[in-house]
This record gives sequence, C-alpha cells and structure tokens, in this order.
Amino acid sequence: MWNQIYNPLGSAGLSTLAAAIPVVTLLVLIASGKVKAHIAAIIALIVANIITIFIFTMPANMSIRASLLGVVVGFFPIGWIVLNVIFLYRITVETGRFELLQRAIGGVTTDRRIQLLLIAFSFGAFFEGASGFGTPVAITGAVLIGLGFSPLAASGLSLIANTAPVAYGALGTPIQGLASVTGLDPYILGAMVGRQLPVFSLLVPFWVIWAFAGWRGMMQVWPAILVTAVSFAIPQFVISNYINPWIVDIGASLISMGALILFLKVWQPKELWTSPALRGKDESAATMAPAKPLDTTPLTQSQLWSALLPWIIVCIVMLIWGNGAFKTWANAIFTWNYPVPELHNLINKVPPVAAKPTPEGAVFSFTYLSFTGTGMLIAAIISGVLMGFSPAKLIGEYGRTIKVCAISLITISAMLAIGTLTRLSGVDATLGLAFAATGVLYPFFGTLLGWLGVALTGSDTASNVLFGNLQKITSEQLGLSPILMAAANSSGGVMGKMIDAQSIVVASTATNWYGHEGSILRYVFLHSIVLACLVGVLVTLQAYVYPFTEMVLK
Repeated sequence: MWNQIYNPLGSAGLSTLAAAIPVVTLLVLIASGKVKAHIAAIIALIVANIITIFIFTMPANMSIRASLLGVVVGFFPIGWIVLNVIFLYRITVETGRFELLQRAIGGVTTDRRIQLLLIAFSFGAFFEGASGFGTPVAITGAVLIGLGFSPLAASGLSLIANTAPVAYGALGTPIQGLASVTGLDPYILGAMVGRQLPVFSLLVPFWVIWAFAGWRGMMQVWPAILVTAVSFAIPQFVISNYINPWIVDIGASLISMGALILFLKVWQPKELWTSPALRGKDESAATMAPAKPLDTTPLTQSQLWSALLPWIIVCIVMLIWGNGAFKTWANAIFTWNYPVPELHNLINKVPPVAAKPTPEGAVFSFTYLSFTGTGMLIAAIISGVLMGFSPAKLIGEYGRTIKVCAISLITISAMLAIGTLTRLSGVDATLGLAFAATGVLYPFFGTLLGWLGVALTGSDTASNVLFGNLQKITSEQLGLSPILMAAANSSGGVMGKMIDAQSIVVASTATNWYGHEGSILRYVFLHSIVLACLVGVLVTLQAYVYPFTEMVLK
C-alpha cells in the first residue's frame, strides 16, 4: 500500500506550487499558440509523472500505470463520443441533409444572435442533459460552423453556452457522483444546485450574445434572450426542486426551444445581424469560415423531416442510452472490468481528504454497449442507412473520420492521463486543501475549488467525486452547510467546463480548426474566471447573508 502525501515539501505553499506545475504547464503551452495541443499534452504528462514520482513520492510503476489507465479512459468513453459525433456530422454533410438543416434554421431566423440562442444554448442543453461528456460542444460547434460562423465564434461560444446545464448533464450523473462520495441525498443536492444555477441560466444567454455581438447587438435582441433564459431557468428550478435531478436539462431545454420558436412567430429583431464573425475580433480570411448567405427558401414538409431525421434519431438513441435501466441491462450483457495490476486498491486516500484511509480503485470498465459513444455510432449508422449509404460507403467514411480525428484523440487521451495521474497521486487533493484553508472565505474559494476540479479533469462528475467529500468535511469543520458547499462544488464546476483542455480539443475538432486550441483558450479563459467568481459570490451570500440564507436546504 502507498498512502497519498498532501504536503511532501513540508510547506503547504511550496507543495501547492509543485502540485500546480503540471496543469500550469499544459495551459501555458496551449495558450502560447506555439505548441500544438497534442505535443503540449504529452509534455505536461511527462512533467506530471516527474512531479508525482520525485516530489509526491508515488512509486514509479504506479505513476506510469496510472498514466496508461488515463490514456485508455481518454479514448473510452470521451474520445469515442467525439469520433462518432464527427462521423454523424460528416454523413449529414455528405448527403446534403446538413444544408437542409441550415435552411430549416434559416427559416426560423437568419439573425446570427438568435441562431446562437437556439443552437448553442437550448439545443446544446438538450444534448448535455441526454448524454453530456463532450457531446453538446461537439454537436453545436459542428452545426454552427456549418451555418457559416467563424471557427472562433463556433468554438468559443459553444463552450460558454455549455455551462449552466452541466451540473445535470447525462441524466444527472454529476449529482449522482456527488451523492455517492458525500452520502447526501441526491434529490436534496439536486435541489440545492437548482437554487444556484438558475441565476446563471438567466445570465448566460445574455452573456453569450454580448460576447458575440457586443452590448448594442445584445440589447437589440434582449426580448428573445429573455424568453430563452426565463423559459430555461424556471423549469430548471421547478424540475430540480419538485420532481428529480435526472431530467432537468431535457425538460428545461425542450421548453426553452419551444418558447423561443413560438416567440419568433410574433417578434423579430428590427435589424438582422448576418455576420458570423465575433464582434471586434480581427480574424483573417484564412481562419474564418466562409460567410455565405443562408438560403432561406422555405422547405417542403418532406425536406424538413429529411433534415431533422438524423437529429431525431440521435435524440431518441441518446435518451435510451442515458436511461439508468438501459445501462443496467446493457452492462449485464457486456461488461469487462480490468483492475490495473499493482495499482488497483493499493493507494490510500487519507485524512483530511477522506474521513479514514480509503483505497483508491483503478479499474478500466469496458462497458462498450452502454458507452454514450456507442449510442452515437448506432444513431449515425441508422441515419446513414436511412439516407442511402451502403455499408461499404459507411465504412469508408468512418475511416476518413478516424484520420481527421486522430490527433485530437491522442490529445484527449494524454489530457485524461494527466487527470487520472493527479487524482491517484493526491496532487489534485493538495490543490484542494489549499482552497480549504481559506476560513471564512471558504464559501467563495470552495466554489472555485469545483471550478478547478473541472478545469483539471474535464468533468463535473469527476470534480464532484474528487472534491465532494473534502467539501463536506471542511464545511462541517467551519460550521457551514455541507449541502450548500457540496452543491457549490458542482455549480462552480460548470464554469470550468469551458477551459478544460479536453473540451477545447473537442471544440477545435468539431469546428475543423486544428492547431488553434490556444486561440480558443485565450478567448474563453476570462469568461470562465469571471463567471466562476460570480457563482462564488452567490454561494457566499447563501452562506452568510439574509435572505439568501433562506435558500439553503437543511
């Protein structure tokens, strides 16, 4: 057995600085724009191994095995989702269905700002609720780039929009993960998150349009933004507090899409915004998608159903794949669990991160049939067959998709290797303890701990599993509500989703903007920090200031 060490240098400050080196290395290399993302990820992985072995004293064989486990987990399930989403997208482009979808959206509105509301926020929230794990950014990014948005707009705005729904993603998986490590009721945790995130569901649609079109451009369409925001935020609160945390995103997103489309039948902006470029951004023609005017010729009913068919199939399949009963059935048919030798249950998480020494599992669960990516592949194959693809043509297109996505898959695997290694070595916990030492300011910094967790791991679920129990222990020591701070970990975490390296690579892959990950990171970074701090302010008010304290569940 090896026990994690959280202060290897005998100084909390120095140990925290050492723990931060791998993630800082990764982000600086990517943000510099001078190092390709896959090279940056590999360099950061090497640095992470050096830190864990020589400073945190993790045995070298364990460090290497943890890295290899992360590489495999990076492909299954995360890379597997990305690969098959891009495969579906390429099929719809090849068959002309994507052009019909463009015309269908253009029939709703040609205004780029409202297209962003409909696709990046509401449509993306549906896919976050149904499947999560990179799916919404991959799909909305691909749709926006196909509509003529610039690559930076399609990537960056999809990432910013995919925040408020994340805590309830994949049918409430982050809430379930949080409940599993804290022992708190998932319904209560979901309800508490539902008293935090609706505030940001009201804010984020305005924020996205402001980021795209500036203040004046945002104010020209404020009624549509308000309808989108309110019709999402209110159902998000109601469903999370009075029904359950599993269907929050799906219910709220469907209501939001329907409300916006109905509203546009009686209201349209006086001035149409047809430019796909970000306001105030100097993007050269070489890096910008062609800004061709949308064909708004009305579709026949047959053409409309033809355009929507692949996405209807995806929605149906994702709802099935996200269902707990289906997962149980699928895993009973095919599950291969591989406990990593000389690693599984041989590392102890120790106090104060855990209440008592707790072995860390290191198992690769190859539940192939229940993987979200497998559902996406099945949806793509069904769609391809119905659209006239022969088996040989489908195989050929899949081969070309693998070639297109190869570098991105390497990058994602390397990044997940870093996340897995830092979790098993206790490096993440060292960073978390630094936040936990902030005393009366803990509600603010504890929220930022959730943000850090998602930025490191790429997943709100993983951040909740990593830091959820630490939030509970620390809040009880400080006399704060453990329900409040556990929920804050998830609510703060959603704002880290837009800067985690995995999501950025998914966005660059979906928009075919390889090699520009640094540009995307630089664009979204400040948005991420400011929004996370605003969540921290709300949680601090809920902890100490009436009437916000009345929102806290006991």
